[in-house]
Amino acid sequence: MRVITLILTASLLTSLSGISLAAELSCSARSGNTTVPLLELYTSEGCSSCPPADDWLSSLRQSGLVPNRVVPLALHVDYWNDLGWEDSYSQKTFTDRQYRLADLNRMRTVFTPQFVLNGRNLSRWHSRADSEIKRINATAPPARITLVLSHHARNIGITADAETLSQAAQTDLYLAVYENNLSHDIDAGENQNLTLHHEYVARQLIGPVPLKDNGKVHFVRDISLDKSWKASDMGVVAFVQNRNDGAVLQSLSLPLCR
Repeated sequence: MRVITLILTASLLTSLSGISLAAELSCSARSGNTTVPLLELYTSEGCSSCPPADDWLSSLRQSGLVPNRVVPLALHVDYWNDLGWEDSYSQKTFTDRQYRLADLNRMRTVFTPQFVLNGRNLSRWHSRADSEIKRINATAPPARITLVLSHHARNIGITADAETLSQAAQTDLYLAVYENNLSHDIDAGENQNLTLHHEYVARQLIGPVPLKDNGKVHFVRDISLDKSWKASDMGVVAFVQNRNDGAVLQSLSLPLCR
C-alpha cells in the first residue's frame, strides 16, 4: 500500500516593513507490501530509434502502469553527443550507470534505447513489460523505503529511510530527482526537425548510499533546483539496489509537494 500525506506549515516573519507569510509544503510516501520495480530507460535525443521508447515510457500511466506498480525513470546518456546533437538532459553519471549494469548483466556493449527492469535488461519491452511487472508485483518486498519531501521556493529537502532484512552488507540506497512535461525542438543529428517529448527525466542521481550493518540507512539532503527546472513537474525516486548483482529490491516515487 502506498501512503501519501500532505502537510502545510506556515511561519510568520516580522520585519520593519511589515509581516510576510512563508509557507513550506511537506509530503511523504512509504512502500507497502508489494514489490514495485524500477524501470530505467537509457535514451538520447541524438538517437533516431529512441523516440518510440520515450513515447512508450510516457504512456505508462495511461496503460495502467501507475507508480504503485512500476517506477519509471529516463536516464539520458552522453555518448551520442558528438554525433550531431548534444542532449542537454544527458550526464556522464547516467552513462557510467548503464555501463555498470551492462557488466552485471554480462552484456558486451551498451545501446539506446535500452530498458532495464529491476537491474535486468528487458528485451522485447513492448510485449514483455506488463507481464514482468505483474510477476514482480506479486512478490513480497525484500526492502522498505520511506520518503519525505519538503518544498520551499527553489529548494527541496529530502529525507529517506531504507531497510532490508537481508543483503545489508551489499545494498545501497539511491535517489533520483526527475522532471516531467519536457519537450525539445531538435535542430541537428538523427532527429533533426522533430519535436521530442519526455517524461520522468532524471535531473540528478544521488548515491550509492550504503546501508549499515543493521540493514538500515537514514539519509537527509537539501537540493537547490536549477532555474530551468519546473518545480510543478518534478518529483523524487528512491530505490534500494544490490551492488553485487544490480538487482533492485524496492522502489518508490513521490511527486514534489504541491
